[in-house]
Amino acid sequence: MIISRIILKNWRNFRSVDIRLARRVFLVGPNASGKSNFLDALRFLRDIAKSEGGGLQKAVSERGGVSKIRCLAARKLPQVEIEVHLAEAHAQETLWKYAIAIKQQSRGHRQPYVFYEKVWKGETLILDRPDEQDKKDELRLNQTHLEQINANSQFRNIAKFLESVYYLHLVPQVLRHPEMFTGPSTEEDPFGRGFLERVVQTPQRTRMSRLKNIEKALQLAVPQLKHLADIRDERGVPHLEAVYEHWRPKGAKQSEDQFSDGTLRLIAFLWSILEGDSLLLLEEPELSLHPALVRKLPGLMWRIQTKKKRQIVISTHSPDLLSDKGIGGEEVLLLTPETEGTKVELASSIKEVRDLLATGFSIAEAALPRTEPRDIHQLSLFNE
Repeated sequence: MIISRIILKNWRNFRSVDIRLARRVFLVGPNASGKSNFLDALRFLRDIAKSEGGGLQKAVSERGGVSKIRCLAARKLPQVEIEVHLAEAHAQETLWKYAIAIKQQSRGHRQPYVFYEKVWKGETLILDRPDEQDKKDELRLNQTHLEQINANSQFRNIAKFLESVYYLHLVPQVLRHPEMFTGPSTEEDPFGRGFLERVVQTPQRTRMSRLKNIEKALQLAVPQLKHLADIRDERGVPHLEAVYEHWRPKGAKQSEDQFSDGTLRLIAFLWSILEGDSLLLLEEPELSLHPALVRKLPGLMWRIQTKKKRQIVISTHSPDLLSDKGIGGEEVLLLTPETEGTKVELASSIKEVRDLLATGFSIAEAALPRTEPRDIHQLSLFNE
């Protein structure tokens, strides 16, 4: 399945958003416009749905409480609302809809609670909370039905889908030196601390196939690289090892702590898009990569998506990434900060952008200039 539509109300930067999503989505906007916060709405649903270590209370707590999540432009509306529509990857017919609103208790421990929770199967409403049992025992509203195995049996497909959402924003220093960074090393770890463990825990046949495909791509993108493999050292710690062409007959070996930032990010990017068919959230995959390579990423993603029928949502600032003329206006969300919260609109819904795309311009040429801060030219006067 894919998320075909998302509705946000009072979520972080966004006072009100109602937008349709394609199978491939590019989030474009100036700094602090809310690209990461848009992705975090989907991560928030994933964190609620997680069968282990998840749930509403933890998901809200990890984000600093309802007051930190709630949009500053919300004014008198206290609740935060998220609604997603799920459809099959090859069709737009809605299979499921899930909606949740949360509020914070006005006194006491000020815990978050479910203001409403609704589920539709197609167009049929099958869950509508608070129900009679909730009204008799208000503590029930401290948890969603989404997170409870004994309560989500009618819509477990939604829980499984959301739980499988994967977010990646690999930080090379974290991958190279995981012992220097605190925090859990789990398969959801977005910054790469647990990435190598994730690789080696993959069944051997699948792991070798993916690494072979990644090796072929690296041979084209990384000078002198000949071979890529996973190994464990004498302590059982996993590593990646690459062989580079060298004056020695068998080449020179390097492990991941010697790889460049770009090589590490490219490996993680390629692994993540090959890994499964769940929704994938990527933050600025162009970082540390050569512009010529960045220009190839959209086509590479699309070819793999065609096989796996998965959905990928990407935040980016890169003109090179968006120069691919295969990117349609319906795949690009433009985020524009305003006094009443960030506005989100499809690039294809803007006539000027649509006209430029029709005449052969790329998204980088037709839409990206609209995200530049209005007074950015004055930055050259800094410190004068």
